Amino acid sequence: MSIRIALDRPPEFYTNLDIIRGQVVLSLSRHEHIGAVIVKLEGESRTALGVPDEILGMGIARDRASSSDTLHENHKILYKVAQIFPDENTSAIASPIVLNPGQHRFRFQFKFPFNNACGNTEAMAKLGGVVNAGGFASGAGLFGMGGIRVMDGTKQLLYSHVKKTLPPSFTGFPGEAEIRYYVKVTIQRPGLFKENWRYQLGLKFLPIEPPRPPKSNQEAYARRPFTFHPRASRPDLQPKKRSPFFGRNSDGPSSPTAKGSADGALDVPATPPSIEMSARLPHPVLLTCNTPIPLRLIAKKLVPANAEVYLVAIQIDLIGKTAVRCQDLLRTEVSRWVITARHGLSILISNPEDAVGTEFILPDALWNDMPLPNTVMPSFTTCNLSRDYQLEVKLGLAWGKPNAPGVSLLGHRGKDASRLPQEVHLPLHFSTIEVYSGLSPPPALVEAMRGRAATARPPIPPRQQQHHPLSSPTPPVLPPRRPVQQPPPQQQPPDALYPPQLHPGEEESAYGDAPPTYEEAMAEEMTGPMFPQEARPAYSGMTNENEPSTLLPPEKGQGR
Repeated sequence: MSIRIALDRPPEFYTNLDIIRGQVVLSLSRHEHIGAVIVKLEGESRTALGVPDEILGMGIARDRASSSDTLHENHKILYKVAQIFPDENTSAIASPIVLNPGQHRFRFQFKFPFNNACGNTEAMAKLGGVVNAGGFASGAGLFGMGGIRVMDGTKQLLYSHVKKTLPPSFTGFPGEAEIRYYVKVTIQRPGLFKENWRYQLGLKFLPIEPPRPPKSNQEAYARRPFTFHPRASRPDLQPKKRSPFFGRNSDGPSSPTAKGSADGALDVPATPPSIEMSARLPHPVLLTCNTPIPLRLIAKKLVPANAEVYLVAIQIDLIGKTAVRCQDLLRTEVSRWVITARHGLSILISNPEDAVGTEFILPDALWNDMPLPNTVMPSFTTCNLSRDYQLEVKLGLAWGKPNAPGVSLLGHRGKDASRLPQEVHLPLHFSTIEVYSGLSPPPALVEAMRGRAATARPPIPPRQQQHHPLSSPTPPVLPPRRPVQQPPPQQQPPDALYPPQLHPGEEESAYGDAPPTYEEAMAEEMTGPMFPQEARPAYSGMTNENEPSTLLPPEKGQGR
């Protein structure tokens, strides 16, 4: 016996609205009784954090006997079930089917939704136990006979949830956090002592980005002045001490004279230059995966200094902060990507002849050919994980022409130290950055969402102005009084743990799902593929989607 899942033209990764098609290939060496073939499309967001030894800030030791060393939290962000053999309309009490030796193929199809599933508490409360092929039933059989065993959705009600777009695949912190998607097949074998056959295939997922705001000329900036320290006077400019054995010069006390240097500059204490460096990004600040940063660097002269200022170093770092939450514990993991690092530069950004306020735009060739690494995932927020970004631009400026690459300070041992280039290294910081996946939503969906937003709020009618003569004001006409009616009692929403019961004669829907959102309803009307395979960017947020999980499984029954 062997089981495998063969996908039809699998892309590098899947995204929202994609239709995943494939077939389950079952090879048998003998006759087997098969009750059903069940395929599930699942996504899990798992976190695990160790309980601290002491309560932070209070110095109270925890009781190890009352709690485990590690807490787990598992969210079923995606959960779809389909019976592909026999037909879903087959009765739950149908007898098992005997399959002959050989190879058997069973086709399946799913569509990736927009939002996570665990945020729908009503659907989670109704999901659980044993269900029929066509829906839920309280009298389904046991041990794989006449029913489909699914996860207990009520366990998801113990956690707090948010309703957001499905997050990307992620395995960046082994043993602490991961987000996985996979297709799982279960072949039910009726019988008390026969174990069901299972197999799963991992997938990569990258979500569609939200609609971008319209382009504008506004920019977000981070700026700060780069001010140099005054240079010390040269020793040969100081007045020489005269010996008391010699008489004073009749010409009077001597004073330092300004001597010309080899390059024609006067050897007098010069005014230290001050340059304002500003980094600018389009507002709102949005970066895109696998694309360069749309950065502008501008140098502005602040004081009338007779000096030259050079750019000698630049380094651009993207900082990712991942918030890992597990029940009452929270930890922030910091990751850093060096986008570009250039040292030993000699780019003139300020001339002595430039007037105060002169701006110089640095050439973007220093960074525009360096896209974001393919390990950078888009910003996301889910129930127990979130990722946001910051940008840091480190700049190095030099007062005076810098040394040539490969020349050390030992070569200037005989020269005056005050004539050596003075360098200042300071960072420019953007505290809030969003990274988009680069997968734009379908234009039809964007237009439908905009049209819905325009019609959601009815226009306010114009206010009617009544003109009355000032000489004879008339009292306002009061409407006739109507008998006061008691408002109908408001119905409290049902508790998710205790869903409302059906009235006599009512029938429950097929799977009891909550009504979809407008975006999901529009997405169901669209047929894929939304994005051609050759147009999808590279993404390596997950190294191996089929490797074993590094997180210990949660309590039994949570991850069915």
